[in-house]
Amino acid sequence: MDTLLNIGLIVISAALLWKGAELIVDSAAAIARRWGISELVIGLTIVAAGTSAPEFLVTVTAAYQGLPAIALSNVLGSNIFNLGLILGLVAMIRPIPTHPTLLYRDGGLLLGLTIAIMTMIYLDILGRWSGMILLGGLVGYTTLLFVRAPKEIARIAMDSGTQAGEGTSGENGQEKKVAWRTYLLLLTGFIGVALGGRIMVQAATELALVLGVSQWTIGVTIVAAGTSLPELATCLAASLKGRNDMILGNLLGSDIFNFAGVLGLTMLLRPLHAPENALLSMLLLNAMMLLVLLFIRSNWGISRTEGALLICMALARWGVDISGA
Repeated sequence: MDTLLNIGLIVISAALLWKGAELIVDSAAAIARRWGISELVIGLTIVAAGTSAPEFLVTVTAAYQGLPAIALSNVLGSNIFNLGLILGLVAMIRPIPTHPTLLYRDGGLLLGLTIAIMTMIYLDILGRWSGMILLGGLVGYTTLLFVRAPKEIARIAMDSGTQAGEGTSGENGQEKKVAWRTYLLLLTGFIGVALGGRIMVQAATELALVLGVSQWTIGVTIVAAGTSLPELATCLAASLKGRNDMILGNLLGSDIFNFAGVLGLTMLLRPLHAPENALLSMLLLNAMMLLVLLFIRSNWGISRTEGALLICMALARWGVDISGA
């Protein structure tokens, strides 16, 4: 009976995740047009932070409950899931065009963060000072994005042969009315994905515990997949609507937010100690990150074949974790 209940909860959470993600994509794109900010910046910041809410809730809760393995493995597993299974699946459905900004600014920062976290794990310095450094870097990066946002949208407008302000019509009062409604829809979408992600994690974790696997394995597979479902739903919705910048912006931004924001704040509130197998996961994540950057640069697009390779790498890592449980 409990098993059937958990399966039913997973189905309900999947519906919440999908509808919430659809609201996030539509409203975030509208906000980007309203304020003259590119969809890439919106994806890297607002959408990424919103879809990372489940990771934040699960990681902080696990840390305070004395479950450091789940707290850390959730963040690492989610980032592997994002760059492997989600990016790979979306690329297999429809190849994703890329551009230099994604490679040199956002991808470069994520690679640097991944190397920094691996170093912290190796040296066992996942304490408050490290958390403060990560959070400081996130604040600086976010500030840079919004400061440079007008120049970025102007460059995109120039490339497309339109004017930077084109696309916003109507009287100011009407625009503000639409904007407020859009903000409400964005908030509703975030609530939907956060609630759906939390229900999914709880139900999936109870099912996994029946199998008798370790906390680390549960965290890096079931819990990580559950908390990454908002990113999956959002990217699939964005792909169907042709919002290519929002796809990579959401995934790269979510991984940056997971490391610098979620893990940084968790370490600031409660220092962590990484298990031995955390280093192996970080090595895989570094290899996957380098591969993603290579794919972004190759012909400035991620093809279906490259997407399939990313999926295989992520599944292989899951196989290692499950077999070692």
